[in-house]
Amino acid sequence: MLDSDGIRLSANLGFLFSDQDLCGAVRAAAQAGFDAVECHWPFDTNSNTLKATCEELGLPMLGLNTWPGDRAGVDFGLAALADRQEDARREIDRALDYAAASGTRAVHVMAGVGGDEETFARNLDYACARAAKDSLSILIEPLNTRDVPDYVLTGTVQAMRLQDRVGADNLKIMFDCYHMQIMQGDLLKTAAAMIDRIGHIQFAAVPDRGEPDIGEVNYAWLLPALVDAGYDGYFGAEYRPRGADTAAGLGWLRTFRTA
Repeated sequence: MLDSDGIRLSANLGFLFSDQDLCGAVRAAAQAGFDAVECHWPFDTNSNTLKATCEELGLPMLGLNTWPGDRAGVDFGLAALADRQEDARREIDRALDYAAASGTRAVHVMAGVGGDEETFARNLDYACARAAKDSLSILIEPLNTRDVPDYVLTGTVQAMRLQDRVGADNLKIMFDCYHMQIMQGDLLKTAAAMIDRIGHIQFAAVPDRGEPDIGEVNYAWLLPALVDAGYDGYFGAEYRPRGADTAAGLGWLRTFRTA
């Protein structure tokens, strides 16, 4: 069982409480007992309203994503696509402006499908310089090729190479345990070896990406072990609820809190 000391949990509202508008989902996350929230693409919600809601409830908004482009999955991000640089930078600007206005701490810059690392590095350099003006972080996230074939960023070694290439202190890696279990495994050893490079950790069951109470990964063991390894951030619950009602599937959260 989890020792709840040191374990801070964030609800990813891209998947959780998705039957509500964003501010309603923030309230539901607070009621459920989460310590923070994060989201995917909040741009239809007034940034001032979102900030006020989070401040009222005492929940920090940890991160949001740049717009992915074609939501049907053809793009899955723009920042690594050589022929979309103008679009990519416009969306980086929009995401960073929204983050600054809403009190969101970080922006995940989505790379894209079928692009190249050279273009991605140039756009990350732009994003990091732009984000530094508002003391924001930029996140990059390796994804698994099972769910997103031909995504540009697929592993931790590549992510660290991009960090070194860009050389910006505010460029961090989003280590998603679901994706990295599929691509690399050995999650504790892999994350511990790069713990200072990680800006955020997410988790979900493997292989179905549902609630983190079954599957290949024992999160009741792993999350405290990552804290022991030096991680001092939040753990983002970015899973797809197996049922229509997010709250009905939160037994794992109650277990974590009462361990």
